[in-house]
Amino acid sequence: MSAATSGTRVVEAGPAGEDRAPEGRAPEGRAPEGRAQARVRAAYARMREVDRPEVWIAVVPEADALAAAAAVDARVAAGEELPLAGLALAVKDNVDVAGLPTTAGCPSYATHPAGRPGPAARTAPAVRALVDAGAVVLGKTNLDQFATGLVGTRSPYGAVRHATLPERVSGGSSSGSAVAVALGVADIGIGTDTAGSGRVPAAFHGLVGIKTSVGLVPTGGVVPACASYDVVTTFTRDLATGALATRLMVEAGAGAAARRTWPVDVPVALRDEPLVAVPRAQDLVPLSPGWRAAFAAAVERVRAVGARTVEVDVSGMLEAARLLYDGAIVAERYAAVGEFLATGPADADPIVASIVLAGGAVPAADYVRDRLRLDAARADAARTLEGVDLLLLPTTTEHPTIADVQADPVAINRRLGTYTNFVNLLDLAAVAVPAGEADGGPFGVTVIARGGEDQLALDLAARLLADEDGAADVPGYAPLVVGGTVELLVVGAHLRGQPLQGQLADLGARFDRAVTTSDAYRLVALPTAPRKPGLVRVGAGGGAPIAGEVWRLSPGALGTFLADLPAPMTLGRVELADGTWVVGFGCTAEAGASGADVTDTGGWLAALAAGR
Repeated sequence: MSAATSGTRVVEAGPAGEDRAPEGRAPEGRAPEGRAQARVRAAYARMREVDRPEVWIAVVPEADALAAAAAVDARVAAGEELPLAGLALAVKDNVDVAGLPTTAGCPSYATHPAGRPGPAARTAPAVRALVDAGAVVLGKTNLDQFATGLVGTRSPYGAVRHATLPERVSGGSSSGSAVAVALGVADIGIGTDTAGSGRVPAAFHGLVGIKTSVGLVPTGGVVPACASYDVVTTFTRDLATGALATRLMVEAGAGAAARRTWPVDVPVALRDEPLVAVPRAQDLVPLSPGWRAAFAAAVERVRAVGARTVEVDVSGMLEAARLLYDGAIVAERYAAVGEFLATGPADADPIVASIVLAGGAVPAADYVRDRLRLDAARADAARTLEGVDLLLLPTTTEHPTIADVQADPVAINRRLGTYTNFVNLLDLAAVAVPAGEADGGPFGVTVIARGGEDQLALDLAARLLADEDGAADVPGYAPLVVGGTVELLVVGAHLRGQPLQGQLADLGARFDRAVTTSDAYRLVALPTAPRKPGLVRVGAGGGAPIAGEVWRLSPGALGTFLADLPAPMTLGRVELADGTWVVGFGCTAEAGASGADVTDTGGWLAALAAGR
């Protein structure tokens, strides 16, 4: 046992096939200690300081982690751009890291032939993406066994205590990863979420928990809970880091083998004045009184950041949540690890075993029936959310003590999933964010979006995390997690504040930056309603730089925009002052010849201000 980790289990990362964790040792003669090494050294110092061995199932030896960090520093020194360079990473122990065993919270699972014997041969693609981007794995974290639970106490490695309120539960099942981040040991915690495991621990610790739409992040190398609904998630102390890690994980799943890709018309920004659904008073009855008041304050905060709200009936969604454990869907848990638990391992948690083994008795007809019930529930949820942009809910109902859970382990766990269990079942995306304090601890809310519309939830989360002066912890929108967007240059009535900007908002377009064109263009005022300009290319030096804006939108949205474009407007390639080319507005040659020249103003807004 290494004294460096104060009693925490230390596992040597040996050879493991094609992969090796954590990335092998740096070569002799490596560069002097850089930022990544300093961060990793600080992480292990913090681990010793807090002395929370129940958080970890396996810890990478400090020397190996420092060697991995040295390799990151060397890559950065060589000119590589590593967006996560040196960030410390904690991985839930149902997700593979090469060279380390995967126990899923059950030690014998990592040795039994019916489990996953031996160290993992490869790192899960989602984690691999973060390591390739410069993150350094510290170790594997404790969890509710086989990711079955929302309390963080169902583990033979010990109940994971809350980071700062040790008499209370940490939340589960991704308990260790959340606490590692909340304690400042790790920068990013990897969790999994089927019923709320990536959101409840975030709410309890004042963290950001990002759960994408099902299928966007690859789940290869993950011990399934319910394979149809599992999502790999992140815990971070700020939204920007979580969004960046999420984008990298989504990109790791891109390609022909992806379970899901972004819709071709995916919205990439939340409108300025979104409509946010909130539950009726009767749907909030499960909340403790203090948390009910905190949620009311969160709704006021939503309005304060520019949104409108409308009450909706979410009882159908809450009812659908019961299908995850009380219906035939539990058969998926048996399909995942039931054969192993049927061997009667001595270290199996009895509550987890009873839940999983019950799934083995589910008739196939019942499973099909409940999948059809879920289809109907999804359609009902779509009708409930028709016309609104997002749904805001409390993340969970209360924050129990460990003693409370030990006295009533099933009912409390069930209650904690009231507002989380249905989200994956109904194909929704969710971002859990802190929203102040209540009942002596952190309180959190969750922004929920339709499947594929994850960016909208992130954008509202960014607004909610802005300080009282309106300065967000991330500039403008949340960082973009959607890939494959295209740029569109606008120079007239679609500029911010102009009469046609709403067309871009309706397409989910995202303001990117202010620009000017090269000096190859003239700007003319056209006799249209509303008034708008036309951009005409006349050749290098024949015109003047014209002010405009670049917006980002999905390819499908751009196609819709083009299909609806009225004469005499056109879209084509436009040269910017920096020499790059983007798709942008123009007009027909005939319209350009007949319009009033306003090139000398330098742009449409200036022309309007001058009465031109």
